[in-house]
Amino acid sequence: MIVRRISFPDFGWRSTFTDLERMRRDMDRLFEQVMGGTYRPLSAGVFPLINLTEDKDNYYVRAELPGLKAEALNISASGRNLTISGERKISSKGDNVKYNRREREAGSFNRIIALPGDIEVNKVEANLSDGILTVAIPKAEAAKPKQIMVK
Repeated sequence: MIVRRISFPDFGWRSTFTDLERMRRDMDRLFEQVMGGTYRPLSAGVFPLINLTEDKDNYYVRAELPGLKAEALNISASGRNLTISGERKISSKGDNVKYNRREREAGSFNRIIALPGDIEVNKVEANLSDGILTVAIPKAEAAKPKQIMVK
């Protein structure tokens, strides 16, 4: 028996990633069946989410670190990198507790943020307020824009 496939143009109706997304959902369903309903896709865990912005003089890193104290953080700067590390601890509610949903993770994290330019390592300042860590990183003089006069 000869089988012939006919393909029709999609005229942009399907995204390039539609098939990949369908495969991901199918694989998630397969793993859930194999693992007996205990399968959870990988998540970021305790990896803090960040925003990196800049103005004329500084880079600013803002990281979400709810529930952490300043003493639990270690921040260092070297070269063009800023490193934020620490440990999030979540108190245990006992051995016989059954979680219906668990989205908050505990554990150690280490986040290295590559900065777009050279920095003044000795002038970096950090502030933790309401679960948001704000790190102000001064740009090195060589990295700051220079105003050029036209003659």
